[in-house]
Amino acid sequence: MSGLPDRGEAEVRRALEGPYPVVPAGLAAGAAARGDRLLRRRRALARVGWVLLLAAAAAFTVWAALTRPWAIPPSGISPPLEGW
Repeated sequence: MSGLPDRGEAEVRRALEGPYPVVPAGLAAGAAARGDRLLRRRRALARVGWVLLLAAAAAFTVWAALTRPWAIPPSGISPPLEGW
């Protein structure tokens, strides 16, 4: 590496040493409110997802109980039952 100072590093050092910009008064409160809204939205979507998953599981269980897909279907060909 060369021993020359990096121009970007010098700019960063000047920005950190200089006067700091004024932060708006309601910035922290606005950020907290936005974070709260995002968290509530994420929780609501998670709840809706779980409800949909449980509804799909219940529908599958009802369908499986009514149609019994694991049972062997009756054969369509049977010998004639004459002479009994």
